[in-house]
Amino acid sequence: MHFIEKLNGAIESNHSLLCLGLDPNPEMLPARYGTGTQALRSWLFEIIEQTSELVCAYKPTLGFYQSLGAEGFTLLEAVLARIPANLPVILDAKHGDLNTGTLLAQHYFEDLQVDAVTLNPYSGQDAVAPFLLDPQKAVFVLCHTSNPEASVIQSYPSKQKPLYVHIAQEAQGWGLPEQLGLEVGTTQPEVLARIRGVAPDRLILLRSIWSGEMETLLKAGLDSSGSKLLIPVPQTLLAESGLAGKLDTLRREIENIRAETIAEVSDCTLWQPDVCLIDNEPHYALILQMYDAGCILFGDYVQASGATFPYYIDLRRIISNPQLFHQVLLAYAEILEKLHFDRIAGIPYGSLPTATGLALHLNRPLIFPRKEVKAHGTRRAIEGHFHPGEKIVVVDDILISGKSAVEGAQKLQSAGLHVEDIVVFIEHKSEASVYLQKNGYNSYAVLPFAGIARTLHRSGRICENEYLTLLHTPSES
Repeated sequence: MHFIEKLNGAIESNHSLLCLGLDPNPEMLPARYGTGTQALRSWLFEIIEQTSELVCAYKPTLGFYQSLGAEGFTLLEAVLARIPANLPVILDAKHGDLNTGTLLAQHYFEDLQVDAVTLNPYSGQDAVAPFLLDPQKAVFVLCHTSNPEASVIQSYPSKQKPLYVHIAQEAQGWGLPEQLGLEVGTTQPEVLARIRGVAPDRLILLRSIWSGEMETLLKAGLDSSGSKLLIPVPQTLLAESGLAGKLDTLRREIENIRAETIAEVSDCTLWQPDVCLIDNEPHYALILQMYDAGCILFGDYVQASGATFPYYIDLRRIISNPQLFHQVLLAYAEILEKLHFDRIAGIPYGSLPTATGLALHLNRPLIFPRKEVKAHGTRRAIEGHFHPGEKIVVVDDILISGKSAVEGAQKLQSAGLHVEDIVVFIEHKSEASVYLQKNGYNSYAVLPFAGIARTLHRSGRICENEYLTLLHTPSES
C-alpha cells in the first residue's frame, strides 16, 4: 500500500493528525519501568498499546536506537513489529550521505519495512533520489528547525529570500506530492505560513511546536481542507500516567481547530480581494517549478519562425525531470480526459515525448506525422498504426502562431483521419487560438502565457521589467 493511502486511512479511521515519536530515551523513561533496554522495550510497547487508536503515524528516531548499540537495533525491530500494520511508520533518520543512500533506502524500506524516512537536503536531489525509487514509499525533507542557532544558516541570505524557503521551493521538483513532504520545526506561525504558501500541496511533518501558540500554528500550517499536516505528540506526555486520556483530549482539540479552519475557508468563498492571489492562477505550483527548473530564459532568442523574442521557453528540460514531467502529463490529461478521440498524435519533434507519456498514461494509441518523408524504408508520412476515419487529438507543446499545429493536423487529415481538437501546453497569445479556430479546430491550452507571467511576477521569481517583457512580447505574424 502507498504511504499516502495508509496515512489517509489512519487519519480517517482514528480522526487524528497526531504523529507519535517512539524513542528509547533513557532520560524520559518513567522510574516504574526500571532501567535498561528491557525497560525501554516495555515502556514503548505500552505506549503503542495505549495510543494506536489515537494517532495517525509513529516516528521512531534512529539515533536513539543506534546509541544503544546492537541491543538498540534489536529493540527497533521489535518496536516496528509491534506497531499495527494499518499505521504508517516514518523513520526519523535525517540521512544525507550520497554514497550510502541506495543501500540504506533498501535497508529501511525492504528490511525494516518502514513507510517513510526523513532526509537532510544539503546534498541535493541526488541524495533524495534513491529513496524515491519505490513509489509506495515517501520521504520528508528537513526544511526548517526550531534550534535558535540554526537561524544563521536557514535564514541566510535575507529575510526576503531565506534558505528554508528556497529548500521548500526546490524540493518540490524532486518528488511528487504523494511521495515527498517537508519536515518543519518551528514555534513561529509566520515561518510555517510562509512554507505552506510556497508548498500548498505538500504534507508537512511538524516538530517542536509546543512552546508556541498551538491554534495559531496549526491554522498557519493546515491546508484549505484542514489537512496535510502531521502534528507531534509532546514527548513530556509519554512519561506521564493516563497517556491515552491526555492524548484523546489533545486529539479532540486539534480536530476542533481543523473544523474551524475548514469553516473559515467556507465562510470566505464569496469574498473577493482587491488583488488576485497567486493561488487563483491555474497550475501555479507547476509554473513555479518550471521556472525553477530553468524552463524560462531571458535574452534574445530566435524562434522557429525566424522571429526574435526577448525570452525562450525551453520545455525540453522537463523530460529530464521525471517528477516535473509527470505533473505536466497530469495537467494535459485534465483536458484530454474530457475529449473524445481514438488516437493521440504528437507534432514532431518537441511534443513527441509528451505525446508518448500521455499515450501511456491514458492507455491510448500514439501516431505522429513526419516532418519530412524519408526516401528509404516505408516512406510513410504518418508513423504508427491507424485506420482512416478515426478521430485524432493533436498534442503540441507551445502555440505561438499555430501554423505548425495546423500543418500537422492537415497531414493527418490527408490520410483520411478526422481531427477536431488540438491541445497545447502553453498558448503564447490568444491570436494563435483564433487562427486554429479559423482553420476549423478546437483549441485547448493548459497554460495561457499571461497567467505564467502573472504567477512568476507575484511570486517574486521575476522583476517588474521582466514581467512587462513577457507580457508585451508581440505576436508572430
